[in-house]
Amino acid sequence: MDKNSSIYVAGHRGLAGSAIVRCLKKNGYYQIICKTSQELDLRNQQATLDFFKANKPDYVFLAAAKVGGILANNTLRADFLFENLAITQNVIHAAHLYNIKKLLFLGSSCIYPKMAPQPIKEEYLLTGELESTNEPYAIAKIAGIKMCEAYFDQYQNNFISAMPTNLYGLNDNYHPTNSHVLPALIRRFHEAKINNDKDIIIWGDGTPLREFLYSDDLASALLLMMETYDKKQFLNIGYGSDISIANLALLIAEVIGYKGALKFDPTKPNGTPKKLMDNTKILAEGWKPTIDLKTGISLVYKDFLTKFY
Repeated sequence: MDKNSSIYVAGHRGLAGSAIVRCLKKNGYYQIICKTSQELDLRNQQATLDFFKANKPDYVFLAAAKVGGILANNTLRADFLFENLAITQNVIHAAHLYNIKKLLFLGSSCIYPKMAPQPIKEEYLLTGELESTNEPYAIAKIAGIKMCEAYFDQYQNNFISAMPTNLYGLNDNYHPTNSHVLPALIRRFHEAKINNDKDIIIWGDGTPLREFLYSDDLASALLLMMETYDKKQFLNIGYGSDISIANLALLIAEVIGYKGALKFDPTKPNGTPKKLMDNTKILAEGWKPTIDLKTGISLVYKDFLTKFY
């Protein structure tokens, strides 16, 4: 991939996609194609084919997806399955038909079994049952991995995949019910602070362990893969250490300056008890994360205040 390459970033306004665009621009790539979902509905096969025919990008980062937190995943199960399957198959097949040079499919750590051994290695895929609350999303992402592998084998398309851990960063979703845990807690702690609330209730019992990766660190890994990695084997992209939800909440409270009490609601679902990625393979490719969790939360909180206050 050279600086004159035409690069389509699907999902450029999302958390991962916007980080990819920032990373590409920072590294001198300027022919970046971006389309909003209003301009191009990737769930529509004909619209997707027409776009590829007209634009013929050299490279594709497939970061477009319908995403949400545990509540959205569990209540909009049909939507998450249909829309993510449609986006995935339409873009991958169009990339094949129009002979793009390389495609990178962005998956999710939820593809792995709920009780996978820790840290989670790439070979643990399809070795056990999925976490039920996000099973539809996971199935769509597994389908994307297998499509890339199948097109790699059958047609020798250079279609590769990356599985990031839990992401946070600029342009995150702070919806009070449909967001992921870290941005959801940032919003709730900020609102509790300005309202002078004496306590805040957090879903679950606080024991689940989660790994968090800043989105710009992910983008640097994806650019490295697009530039140098040409193997069928998908790669985990993880920070390398995890933190309990309870300690995450304490860290967010510290950054935001919330002084009230934290109360946990064990009647709400915890999700997977532990989910730490084995990042050995991507580290061997020459990548490593650079933004620690406290620094990242501080950056995200500033971004949140800029957008909402």
